[in-house]
Amino acid sequence: MPPFSRPDFEHISHVPHGDLRFIALDVETACSDAASICQIGLACVQPDNGMQTFSMFVNPRTHFDPFNIRLHGIGPDHVADALPFHEAFETLLPLLTRHHLIQHSNFDKQAINAAHLFLGLKPPTLRWNDSVRIARRAWPELKGNGGHGLANLKQVLNLHFYHHDAGEDARAAALVVLHAEAQLAMPFDEIAQPVPKTARPRVAKA
Repeated sequence: MPPFSRPDFEHISHVPHGDLRFIALDVETACSDAASICQIGLACVQPDNGMQTFSMFVNPRTHFDPFNIRLHGIGPDHVADALPFHEAFETLLPLLTRHHLIQHSNFDKQAINAAHLFLGLKPPTLRWNDSVRIARRAWPELKGNGGHGLANLKQVLNLHFYHHDAGEDARAAALVVLHAEAQLAMPFDEIAQPVPKTARPRVAKA
């Protein structure tokens, strides 16, 4: 796909509202700097497990690396009229603070925190959960056999999404969680808890 050419996605055009089970969040960046967020995507899972997906461009106010443009197809033209990060995130924060958040790996939390720190702002306290950890609990056999990244889970779980669009990747992370809940017959917040290490039996000294 050539740079600046992006498919159209059926995402809602407004920030979702109401009570949700959880929200999956994903970001794309303009360059290797984690603070250079240029797109934020949300997949909002409702009490009946229905889902609404929302995404917005963000003006990172920095350069776009050609590698990143090739990866996600977002360039300066897409963000020219978009809000800068601090204004964009303020529109999402009331929703995000009320719900559990899902990220696929720790990058999204790192990027959001980095974007706040770059602006001299304190990162928000949010309830993060990692869908990679959840996937490892649900499908341990994938370790060393393709792994638990979204690209491999897409094939294993027969997911349909466009990789490296923030809204689509958020939707994929949410679907991974829903599949894991069905696989383990457990809610996501229990699956996401660290597995207690089995205590080693004590050996009496001679």
